[in-house]
Amino acid sequence: CNRPENQYKIKAQFHFTPCYRTFAILMTYKVLEGLSQFIEWRISRLPLLLSFKGKGYTMEKKEEKRGVEEGGFALETVKSNIRILFENAVRKRLMAHRRIGCLLSGGLDSSLVAATLVKLSKEQKLQYPIQTFAIGAEDSPDIAAARKVAAHIGSEHHEVNFTPEEAIKAVEEVIIHLESYDITTVRASVGEYIKVMVSISVEKTDSVVIFSEKIKLCFSGLRLQSPKAGAEDSVRLLKELYMFDVLRADRTTAAHGLELRVPFLDHRFTAYYLSLPEEMRAPKDGVEKHLLREAFSGLDLIPDEILWRRKEAFSDGMTSTKKSWYSYLQENIESKINDSQLQKAKKQFPYNPPTTKEGLFIRQLFEKHYPGCCEWTTHYWMPRWIKATDPSARTLSIYKPEKDQ
Repeated sequence: CNRPENQYKIKAQFHFTPCYRTFAILMTYKVLEGLSQFIEWRISRLPLLLSFKGKGYTMEKKEEKRGVEEGGFALETVKSNIRILFENAVRKRLMAHRRIGCLLSGGLDSSLVAATLVKLSKEQKLQYPIQTFAIGAEDSPDIAAARKVAAHIGSEHHEVNFTPEEAIKAVEEVIIHLESYDITTVRASVGEYIKVMVSISVEKTDSVVIFSEKIKLCFSGLRLQSPKAGAEDSVRLLKELYMFDVLRADRTTAAHGLELRVPFLDHRFTAYYLSLPEEMRAPKDGVEKHLLREAFSGLDLIPDEILWRRKEAFSDGMTSTKKSWYSYLQENIESKINDSQLQKAKKQFPYNPPTTKEGLFIRQLFEKHYPGCCEWTTHYWMPRWIKATDPSARTLSIYKPEKDQ
């Protein structure tokens, strides 16, 4: 394999885990802390095709073709295809020598994954029950919803309750593993980090974790300017997987030595879904992911109230509707960052300058461990097409507690 005439090509549909290039070599994810003070790092998205020949390599920029050739799109046929492709995506990820676990938030995405996983495990006669794990405050909507799903599908369910103090204490450790100072990513990662650490790695039972990330990237969100704009934004978000949406899933599991598998990012499933007409994929009657919900309607795979449950951001749903996780965090930071420090933040951090005390606090922790590496985060994630100053969905005018839907 070391002969110079050998040539290898790597092709990736989506950039799930980033690669870092230095010393003329490529290496998959490894913690960069400690090396940052000796090496200048620049993180950029790799092209679709990467070729190695001999001791060198080349990056070939090719047009990324997503989807399949356009054909007939009869609704019933489309719904059937979605079910078949999704079930196949989960089935592929059942192969393992160790026990498989599933993170369950009680939302549409994770509930479909968990239910299909349990269904297929019974068909394949696995010698152990599928474990599901949920995290949240005792009165959080996610905990209640996950409990209903687990009872419906018959999984071995575990709940992890945490306090705001425990979550706040974990923030710095989470930032070290994430290697990011994006506010949305840090907020959402804290819950997953605690859930994985307490529920799985401590019990030493599972080494393969099934995640539901990141279905919304294909299925479009609720606030869209038009179906076309939503379709274009889906492609943009898919290109940024390694920076935001899947970063937290990848790093929070890798931090505990676990293998991550994501059925919704199966290349056949995503290629088919992205090939569908923009209007078919768009929200309908104010309901996001309507086509997916409709595809699984009437099958009793998951409870109807979960199938049509409104989307709740993980960092919001794991706490009570009376007070969100971000509120606890911001209150704690209020005593650590003063107005004068925030006013100087733009001059102190000219690249992606923090505009809130929370953003400044997170940035300070990042710079503490990765000084001079601010370009690792190219921009902050924020919802589009609306005037929002905070990434939490609970700050939006359209948000209503589940009982008021």
